[in-house]
Amino acid sequence: MMGKIIGIILIVVGVALVAWGYNVYDAVEAQLTRSINGETPIEAWIGMVGGAICVAIGVFKLK
Repeated sequence: MMGKIIGIILIVVGVALVAWGYNVYDAVEAQLTRSINGETPIEAWIGMVGGAICVAIGVFKLK
């Protein structure tokens, strides 16, 4: 039972992190940085990759 609750929490946190990472990626400042030097902000990568990992672990916990 506790594993399923942790899994649900991880999925919710993971989805929130992915959304935050995408918002950082799509921000005007990030777009300007990408157009000038081609680099994506590390916060965007951390949010999207970390969120995907949290979702994957959460789904694994639910099974």
